[in-house]
Amino acid sequence: MARTSAAERDETPSERADRNLDELLGELRVALPGVQVLFAFLLIVPFNQRFADVSALQEKVYFGILLCTTLAAALLIAPSMHHRIEFQHGDKEHIVAVANRLTIAGMTLLALAMTGVVVLVTNFVLGAVATVTAATAVALAFALLWYALPLRRRRALRRADSPDV
Repeated sequence: MARTSAAERDETPSERADRNLDELLGELRVALPGVQVLFAFLLIVPFNQRFADVSALQEKVYFGILLCTTLAAALLIAPSMHHRIEFQHGDKEHIVAVANRLTIAGMTLLALAMTGVVVLVTNFVLGAVATVTAATAVALAFALLWYALPLRRRRALRRADSPDV
């Protein structure tokens, strides 16, 4: 599949920043509902009658998941707030760069939170062996799908772009 270079797009730096911000906001529209649903689930868990049956370790895992989800939401919503505050100052390239870092950090915390939920629920329902198996599978899936595959592609593109030595 052919790549489109910046020169082939025939866009100004401002147009590129606009496009990049639009793409980023579209990606956030996909991620945020998942964070919101997870957060809502976590808010009702302590009010469930069976929550009294969790162990001290499960309570700590729950609290860690709640914090990860809260921070993920904060990081993933932050680009919108940055844009609202800064957009009239012609600094969209900076907004996009910061938003990109915030989004990666937010998605990382979301992966940790989702893995944590699998740990909590599996441990509560099925026990230690199933918990380790499920948590390992979920963590590996996130690591592969969200990090290893795109980073491998990025490395391959950089090698293709670098002159042969």
